[in-house]
Amino acid sequence: MAAEICGGSLFLSVKTQLQQRNQQNVFFHAQRSRTRRSTTRFHSSKCCFSSSAFPNASPFRRGAVCRVASTDFESSAKAGEDRLSKVPVRNIRNFCIIAHIDHGKSTLADKLLQVTGTVQQREMKDQFLDNMDLERERGITIKLQAARMRYVFENEPYCLNLIDTPGHVDFSYEVSRSLAACEGALLVVDASQGVEAQTLANVYLALENNLEIIPVLNKIDLPGAEPDRVIKEIEEIVGLDCSNAILCSAKEGIGIIEILNAIVARIPPPEDTSKRPLRALIFDSYYDPYRGVIVYFRVVDGTIKKGDRVYFMASGKDYFADEIGVLSPSQLQVEELYAGEVGYLSASIRTVADARVGDTITHYGRKADNSLPGYEEATPMVFCGLFPVDADQFPDLRDALEKLQLNDAALKFEPETSSAMGFGFRCGFLGLLHMEIVQERLEREYNLSLITTAPSVVYRVHCVNGDTVECSNPSLLPEPGKRKSIEEPFVKIEMLTPKDYIGPLMELAQERRGQFKEMKFIAENRASITYELPLAEMVGDFFDQLKSRSKGYASMEYTFVGYIESNLIKLDIRINGDCVEPLATIVHNDKAYSVGRALTLKLKELIPRQMFKVPIQACIGSKVIASEAISAIRKDVLAKCYGGDISRKKKLLKKQAEGKKRMKSIGKVDVPQEAFMAVLKLEKEVI
Repeated sequence: MAAEICGGSLFLSVKTQLQQRNQQNVFFHAQRSRTRRSTTRFHSSKCCFSSSAFPNASPFRRGAVCRVASTDFESSAKAGEDRLSKVPVRNIRNFCIIAHIDHGKSTLADKLLQVTGTVQQREMKDQFLDNMDLERERGITIKLQAARMRYVFENEPYCLNLIDTPGHVDFSYEVSRSLAACEGALLVVDASQGVEAQTLANVYLALENNLEIIPVLNKIDLPGAEPDRVIKEIEEIVGLDCSNAILCSAKEGIGIIEILNAIVARIPPPEDTSKRPLRALIFDSYYDPYRGVIVYFRVVDGTIKKGDRVYFMASGKDYFADEIGVLSPSQLQVEELYAGEVGYLSASIRTVADARVGDTITHYGRKADNSLPGYEEATPMVFCGLFPVDADQFPDLRDALEKLQLNDAALKFEPETSSAMGFGFRCGFLGLLHMEIVQERLEREYNLSLITTAPSVVYRVHCVNGDTVECSNPSLLPEPGKRKSIEEPFVKIEMLTPKDYIGPLMELAQERRGQFKEMKFIAENRASITYELPLAEMVGDFFDQLKSRSKGYASMEYTFVGYIESNLIKLDIRINGDCVEPLATIVHNDKAYSVGRALTLKLKELIPRQMFKVPIQACIGSKVIASEAISAIRKDVLAKCYGGDISRKKKLLKKQAEGKKRMKSIGKVDVPQEAFMAVLKLEKEVI
């Protein structure tokens, strides 16, 4: 073994062992200063601990762990410089890191890059692979990255390809393509928090792709870490054997060498299929303003060389490969890549749609018989309207959306006109997080001020004449006499929670029209609750409610199930008899009254009073289900009548009534922008 820790199996606490290792580090530096013939050396490629140097050293209970005590950066840098040199296919390891948000995935990736000499100390920064400011602020990975590392194990060089993955459910398709490009995965679990919902979802994706999974317990240096409890959780919930799980602290550098050794020893190499026709899987792509679309891919079969004419099997486009190379993590050019390797391709491709995630690259002259499995078109699940606050910014918004679409093929948009908010765009997103990210990027990177309408989902309407219409906007819904039934998208949601909050979370799911499926205790004090509920009920404040009702302890994960027929109706809002289209919504029949009541009450507060009475009505077709009225501003026409006959007063009042009637028939009520904003916010809470 490259990293050897002396024998002994004392079962000490993590805290005690950390103290011992700190003492050993002091001893290590003292020994090294005395003599050049130190028995303890650290290199980027191997770590050796002699039993004579550390007589009291003992491993952790499960899996040996070593601390990166001192780094010889010269040897690390030398190993890093050699990462472009070719190695046999049997020495290639392709792996990814899967974890729940904030379990230390990015920190572990940083430490692997640093220890292997891939990134020099002077260039290192936290969350190195997360390039966007938004990723650093939120602590999440939005756009995946790849990095090629060189590691020497038992005096033999290995090529390690790390394919970073986004962790959120909105990007599950990209995650599945990244996993398809790997043979193994590091399952990182926080030693203090334990298994979370997204941990489970990503593990199941990895198991579907037949990956070798290496359990890693991170943050063992925290005072609240409970490695034994978390190991038991993983074994019971996921069903993985954790007898050789690795305990580490990415922040402190504990166990990093053990992780590298496990990657080499336990993850299988790719198959050597260099002689077959070229097949390469695209797992990511982005737009470069100078070189066009840059494609990240994994060569599954065959060989690709610079200058080859390549063919994209799903889009049917062909290009010449002007530049190919590897990601380490910056782009380094090479002449060729063969089966098992991961790299990038630049071929002056104009749009990301020509090289979508999941597509297969092959040679134009020698095409493969069939493409790699799993390709799908990205389907938007959530829609909303984006309108500029200043109408003059409409051309800027269109340009910004076109530029964003170059980097994000899943973003869909089309022009939309609203009587209340003017010109804007109806945009489709993969999910709520995707929507928030796009909106924030538009405001930050392109300096736009935007109004976002309440998010809605795509409904499937079956008409009487046999046609099926997909409707994402209530204004496009066919008339009641023309439609036969309406289907809405359903999701399967799994909530992991401490047992104290089971009741409030079940109540929340029932309120959102959830259908109970199962509940099971995954540990002594933690339960998993599974429901099926409409996606429309989730795109509001469901996640916020989940966190508030569980005091932040619960986590959730959802997957799309399909379309199910529901009793849905269109709820119109009429102001002074005129239907206000931007306020129309599609709601379930059981919730129509409560939603209509809330909307009319809110509008009564926000619309300014007129010289005539203004009725506000929530209607289903021609039937009014909720109504409020804004009373008129009354002018006292009797003020000048200080005396005289009552008939004089009646005449003035009659004249005033006729004037108000005429004013109401030709008058128009302007709904202010603030009212629309407040009602949209209310819709997100109520619907």
